[in-house]
Amino acid sequence: MSLANNLSTSMISSSSSAFLAPTSFNARTRSVSVPLKSLNIVKCVATPQEQQIAYKTKVSRNANIAKLQAGYLFPEVARRRAAHLLKYPNAQVISLGIGDTTEPIPDVITSAMAKRSHALSTLEGYSGYGAEQGEKAVRAALASTFYGNLGIEEEDIFVSDGAKCDISRLQVVFGSNVTMAVQDPSYPAYVDSSVIMGQTGQFQKDVEKYANIEYMRCTPENGFFPDLSTVARTDIIFFCSPNNPTGAAATREQLTRLVQFAKDNGSIIVYDSAYALYMSDENPRSIFEIPGAKEVAIETASFSKYAGFTGVRLGWTVVPKQLLFSDGFPVAKDFNRIVCTCFNGASNISQAGGLACLSPEGLEAMQEVIGFYKENTKIIVETFNSLGFKVYGGQNAPYVWVHFPGRNSWDVFSEILEKTHIVTTPGSGFGPGGEGFIRVSAFGHRENVLEACRRFKQLYN
Repeated sequence: MSLANNLSTSMISSSSSAFLAPTSFNARTRSVSVPLKSLNIVKCVATPQEQQIAYKTKVSRNANIAKLQAGYLFPEVARRRAAHLLKYPNAQVISLGIGDTTEPIPDVITSAMAKRSHALSTLEGYSGYGAEQGEKAVRAALASTFYGNLGIEEEDIFVSDGAKCDISRLQVVFGSNVTMAVQDPSYPAYVDSSVIMGQTGQFQKDVEKYANIEYMRCTPENGFFPDLSTVARTDIIFFCSPNNPTGAAATREQLTRLVQFAKDNGSIIVYDSAYALYMSDENPRSIFEIPGAKEVAIETASFSKYAGFTGVRLGWTVVPKQLLFSDGFPVAKDFNRIVCTCFNGASNISQAGGLACLSPEGLEAMQEVIGFYKENTKIIVETFNSLGFKVYGGQNAPYVWVHFPGRNSWDVFSEILEKTHIVTTPGSGFGPGGEGFIRVSAFGHRENVLEACRRFKQLYN
């Protein structure tokens, strides 16, 4: 019997309103209500509207920021969650939306950070500014652990406060005169940072796209890998594997085609490998496993989803010395200049944690945490499969991509939140290709994931 079938299907009382729209698959929907909290409720209070201010400066607003649509996806999801709590202040809301980790950081890692922290209170152990590129020991450990046989050296690795931050720093390196391509759907920071940098045109509401961005459509029909024969040439190609939000992982043959495509076009790939350790298949975990990738690719990565470092903040970016601009100047030298100008280096305490992550004990502990979230993913996948949904992802990434054909994804998000008090993420927030899908995150305490799946079953069974 599957994990999902073992879930309790006992009914929970309800006070929710009717559905926002009918589903277009053969599944019955029911009203669902959920347990209410009686203690420790955090209530969100609306901010009063700002009073009109008579004085204005003479500084013009950044026109590129003005092009952004609404709010960034995840703060918008949080805003709607807060509004829901105002409406249902005692609701037991379960968050399977933003990909934030929930399980404690393994002790072998926190002990190393605590030791480094306490050492700062001694003359012998105190240290101030460190190298902007990261401590030598951490860079060396990253090189040997993840890139041992790939020709990546410690000098190619820049330690940072997270992959998301490095994406923005890379955009500063590229400047406003480049063109860019992005998977559709994909992590919204790629597009939004390009808009802010002035690389795009205006938002086109009729197609839900920004002008001058090449949206590489990734669908179930093409295995969530774009048809490169239809993709126009761009300077920069953002590519995430395993993908957020679809959970799809590119095969070796597909990445070989991507690298050759970049070489044929003289493009640079920014390869986001934030979920590489979740890979179950024999797919590449690094773009640098592909011959020739060092000449056309940059790789970003992070400890956030491996060790629960979403709040600790530690990641890294690999910029090979072989990667050159059109004039022959090394990309790594410009990235180094941006890092030295805009960043003072990752926290020495977090780097102590990162070094512990890369020890044999730390690697084993991280794999246990990853295994826990992968089991959550299996529960969620089996639940939606049992309800007759088309489900993607879940095998190589901690996200489940659920298809609601013919439905508006924000409507589905609202329906689930209103009827079950569960927060998901609407697929359209990841690009026009995400319309008709929702992303369900596997980051959560086991009891919350089980309870959420029970509510899903009562709603859609």
